[in-house]
Amino acid sequence: MTAYSPVQVKPPSTLATPRRLERFLCLDDFETVARRRLPRQIYGYYSGAAETNRSLRANRESYAALALLPRVLVDTRARSTVASLFRKSFSLPVGIAPMGLSALSSFRGDIVLAQAAAAEDALMVASATSLTPLETMAIEGGTRWFQAYLPGDRERIGAMLRRVDAAGFETIVLTADVQVPANRENNARTGFSMPLRPTPRLFWDGARRPRWSLGTFLRTLARGMPHFENMDAFRGPAILSRSAERNIGTRDGLCWEHVAFMRDNWKGRLVVKGILSPEDVALARTAGLDGVWLSNHGGRQLDSAIAPLLMLQEAAREAGEMAVLIDGGIRRGTDVLKALALGADFVFVGRPFLYASVAAGTAGVRHALHLMRAEIARDMAMLGVNTIGELSPAHVRRFAAP
Repeated sequence: MTAYSPVQVKPPSTLATPRRLERFLCLDDFETVARRRLPRQIYGYYSGAAETNRSLRANRESYAALALLPRVLVDTRARSTVASLFRKSFSLPVGIAPMGLSALSSFRGDIVLAQAAAAEDALMVASATSLTPLETMAIEGGTRWFQAYLPGDRERIGAMLRRVDAAGFETIVLTADVQVPANRENNARTGFSMPLRPTPRLFWDGARRPRWSLGTFLRTLARGMPHFENMDAFRGPAILSRSAERNIGTRDGLCWEHVAFMRDNWKGRLVVKGILSPEDVALARTAGLDGVWLSNHGGRQLDSAIAPLLMLQEAAREAGEMAVLIDGGIRRGTDVLKALALGADFVFVGRPFLYASVAAGTAGVRHALHLMRAEIARDMAMLGVNTIGELSPAHVRRFAAP
């Protein structure tokens, strides 16, 4: 594998905001449009979490519980939102998290997200549950990060590593917190299943949203029945099926021995996603990983799992030289600065970028990245810092209990 070399980031895009996007003033604004345009089952899949949605709410609450302590009379005219990760520079310290079934949000949604990120010198991670082959995402989208779900089976892990390497990816993100399917009651209530079952309810809901049905679903079908492309080293089942089941082996058998096997057989960067415990961070460091990604899967796995932000400082102390990444509940520039101040090297956002693709395709995702970068730059000025590296725990306080 070829290591990244330091690069000079291109200046952020200065193109005027398209008129049709001027009404989107923050990331949350995109969800309103997505809720209206997507079929109820698809929107419910993207927006929902597990059981009571407690962890989903806790992720946002963890940021709301923190206050920023600004410094004033600081010359911040030279401020920059540029951030580096694994010796590569990006225009902002925010990446697009891997999200399954993105191709149902907009036509070729995985490519939309990847190309928007590339155009803005941002980072995007390709998803294992994509309907687009990872090889296509590498060629057309330019992404070099791949998120994997893997079974506890060395032969199948090895085959997947060879496929990802041949496609030119440089970083694998092993997702470790999907040992078993989560209890996503909202999916049952909306009639969503994966693979999708062709039911009258599904067709009726699609018929009520012709923009999505014609512009996304039927255009996708016109290219051939989409499949789960990247769950294994071979092509998976079709997305629309009455009987097919995804089968990648037993993930509840995946353990640190398999991580060691991956480290021995993968020469690129290796990150484990879904870690929350400092003890697991320490094990990751001992295993020679390049990074840990603090995540509770957006609240979509273990309900009541602790918010990643609450574990960030402990994790950062255990990480040593490893990069510390984080997601979950990040919606504003102030959220980004809080996470960076408490020890994160990079943060990731998922759902809002997906909703932006529903609203306006590539242009919508680029606009969402513009909004986030503008918020971070503005907040840095008011906080009194010029670079991401100046942020520290001294900039953060916990709100006093009422």
